Amino acid sequence: MADRALAYIRSHPWLVAIALGPVAALGYPPTHAWWIALPAFAGLLALLRNAPSARSAAWLGWLFGWSHLTLANNWIATAFTHQAKMPEFLGWLAVPLLCLYLAVYPALAALGAHLLAKRRGALGYTFIFAGLWILTEWLRSWAFTGYPWPPLGLMLLGGWETPGAARLLPWMGTYALSGLAALLAGLLLYCVSARRWIALVAGSATLIALMFAPAFSDGPTQPASDRFAYRLVQPLLTQDEINDPTKFEEQFARITDLTLPGRDQSRLVLWPESAVPDYLEDGYPQRYYDRMTAGGDPVFARKRIGGVIGPDATLLTGVVNLDFTEGDGIRRVVSARNSVLAIDGDGTIEGHYAKAHLVPYGEYLPMRQLLEPLGFRRLVAGSIDYLPGPGARTLDLGRHGKAGIQICYEIVFSGQVADRANRPDYIFNPSNDGWFGMWGPPQHLAQARMRAIEEGLPVLRSTTTGISAVIDSRGVVLQTIPYGVADAISGTVPAPASPTLFARTGNALAVGWAGLLLLIGFLLPRVLALRRMRG
Repeated sequence: MADRALAYIRSHPWLVAIALGPVAALGYPPTHAWWIALPAFAGLLALLRNAPSARSAAWLGWLFGWSHLTLANNWIATAFTHQAKMPEFLGWLAVPLLCLYLAVYPALAALGAHLLAKRRGALGYTFIFAGLWILTEWLRSWAFTGYPWPPLGLMLLGGWETPGAARLLPWMGTYALSGLAALLAGLLLYCVSARRWIALVAGSATLIALMFAPAFSDGPTQPASDRFAYRLVQPLLTQDEINDPTKFEEQFARITDLTLPGRDQSRLVLWPESAVPDYLEDGYPQRYYDRMTAGGDPVFARKRIGGVIGPDATLLTGVVNLDFTEGDGIRRVVSARNSVLAIDGDGTIEGHYAKAHLVPYGEYLPMRQLLEPLGFRRLVAGSIDYLPGPGARTLDLGRHGKAGIQICYEIVFSGQVADRANRPDYIFNPSNDGWFGMWGPPQHLAQARMRAIEEGLPVLRSTTTGISAVIDSRGVVLQTIPYGVADAISGTVPAPASPTLFARTGNALAVGWAGLLLLIGFLLPRVLALRRMRG
């Protein structure tokens, strides 16, 4: 029976590729079973190395990528349960449809490895595949606006109190860390195939130590004169109430109660995305203000907020801003911006930021020409299209530091979260994670930790429903509010580290690592051959 099963598996490698994909996805939060995921990825490499043709290799890589990314992105399907425009079952179609495209990138890595490394031996193939994985994952992060969720290297991030192998991010970047994960899986396969048991035990022990070792230092410090307090609020605005106008005043009262303690001190107050339903900018047609909860007056709305945060405070909060066009004497709204406003204790707007990377299916509909005829619509309420902002910007908040802003899903874009010409002191990541079930929030938090490590900047996450957190520049979670709880946390904003190598070079560093791995893959077989000849 076992022989028949084994023969069937060998004759149907496409089934094995599909099965290995979800197993490898267990390496990501919330399961974070990297010790299962790496062997599963090694199984993919075994399939690819034995693929009889380039077409077969690409097909196996695509099948693996499709099933792998479908499970990893299942949180998108959960979002369909929080809207009424479309049947909920469409969510379970939307994710596999999206992954039909996302799987192209693992297929490209598999195809390239077959063409370049088929005859270069096990080690040569491993290094070349790892280098190509870096390049294709980096390509996935920006092609067609980009969708990097999740990077393979996410499975190498440690628990909340340790960065794990992700401590290497300052010298590698996220996509190079993904290449390292692919390389480790390939070396695992090599050691087992070649019966290099001592090397296997030594390598496994090193990886385990790296994953569980505490952070190597206590993190950077700063003079007392440069420190400032924060109050970070998670108001528990669930999706069934967040767009309900009858609940807006109750929601504001909840946020107020969580914000008021400590209002007499100088502090930075942090509210999440979707925290304020009112339009706070001046200059809109009055009909838009008439829908507000704060008396139809944006000045009054801002002053009311200023009274809550305190006279010597600065608030960063998520809002929606509108763009208008004028014709025939009538101003018409043409687009919306998912934004963050900085508001002081007098209710004055000190700065604003507009989200650059919009969420697929949430703020825009990918593959619109294909999906709209099938009945798909975007999930965010309203008919106005959202437009992206210009990219990473730093808001100078004076005594409350220089804030880099990354709204929600923007934080997952490695190398795109900080203005390199005007480096912030910290990154504020407001988010509405109430859409995304139990898989999305822990993955989102984990990727925020990766940004903190590679940029050397603390990240402060305020979310509607959780998981909110304060993360230092080592990626260590200092404080957190769990999912499904209304609460607030206070403290002193962690100090930034000196700019890391990645902060100075960006993803050019990851591409450089890809080039190095490719070079090793091409040269290593020749070096080993020369050693055998001399031996």
